[in-house]
Amino acid sequence: MAKLSVRDIDVQGKRVLVRVDFNVPTEEVDGAQRITDDTRIVESLPTIAALREKGAKVILMAHFGRPKGKPNPKYSLAIVAERLSKLINAPVAFATDTVGESAKAVVAKLQPGDVALLENVRYTDAEEANDPEFAKQLAALGDVYVNDAFGAAHRAHASTSGVAAFLPQAAMGLLMEKELKYLVDELATPARPFVVILGGSKVSSKITVIKSLLEKADTILIGGAMAYTFYLALGYTVGKSLVEADKVDLAKEILADAKTKGVKFLLPVDSIETQEFKAGEATQISALNSVSDGWAGVDIGPETIKLYKAEIASAGTVLWNGPVGIFEIPEFADGTKAVGEAIANSNAKSIVGGGDSVTAVKQFGLADKMTFISTGGGASLELLEGRELPGVAALTNK
Repeated sequence: MAKLSVRDIDVQGKRVLVRVDFNVPTEEVDGAQRITDDTRIVESLPTIAALREKGAKVILMAHFGRPKGKPNPKYSLAIVAERLSKLINAPVAFATDTVGESAKAVVAKLQPGDVALLENVRYTDAEEANDPEFAKQLAALGDVYVNDAFGAAHRAHASTSGVAAFLPQAAMGLLMEKELKYLVDELATPARPFVVILGGSKVSSKITVIKSLLEKADTILIGGAMAYTFYLALGYTVGKSLVEADKVDLAKEILADAKTKGVKFLLPVDSIETQEFKAGEATQISALNSVSDGWAGVDIGPETIKLYKAEIASAGTVLWNGPVGIFEIPEFADGTKAVGEAIANSNAKSIVGGGDSVTAVKQFGLADKMTFISTGGGASLELLEGRELPGVAALTNK
């Protein structure tokens, strides 16, 4: 990516305004919010460390939850400041507002190497509206802008895009750089065979991704409920599986397109089927290329697992986006687990593209066996569709 990186800029003694993704999951314990997974905070640490080492005054800004444009204690970043302080083993000055008196006072006191965190940028509607005046007020707190929030880079908000127009340099952080390296550069010329695994429930949400990847992939393996919309297109029986009946023509078009382009486009040959979408429910293996009447497909079956494992074993690059079954329910999780294990055991460069597939990889203890795991669900999908992200477009060209 020909964008300025945090590696390229001189930040000694400068106030560096850094957009990070601190939208972490929490739970309420004894009336207080508690962070349940700090992965997103941890992912930001290399950029924060690099800036501190270079003598920057680091000012972090982030969104957290959906406070609907108003201050709400439930969505205060104070708990994040506390966790970050422990992770970097240094104080983190916390501003109780975003561009007001507290923010100005906190920033004014910073010395080179210090870190501050501003309160939730979504405490005002001006953030999501990408209001130029709000962006300008944010910019006034810094001398340089760094965007390391890949998970929010597909949003044209004041802190992800608008602010860049008011500062002389806008660079990508190390996490943003890594995301773009794997999801753009590596996939531009992938080691072959390039095998794509696409799951999830809807063809409609993946249509642009499928069309974009048909231009690059050697093989596409389909799983999840969207497989049954393709079944309908081929005239197979689907029982009471989740389908998008209004997308059958689209599915036919994709199948024809794959044939024309010479892309191997594989659908499940058998399924695990059930009568109820709930834990403890009885399951059975469907007949080939069909789902029984009164039953619903909820996972890929044993023959499909064999077929898909063989394709993954021979791959040079694997891109995985979306689980191939309802893996949250143990009885319907075998297919997704088997796909994850096949990727982990292959010699392929493995890229897991955000969302539920990341949750699955972590659930099955396979995260450290993947080459790269994206931190952004929506952002990674838009990149895979071939779209430019507003948060990247706003950065300074090298």
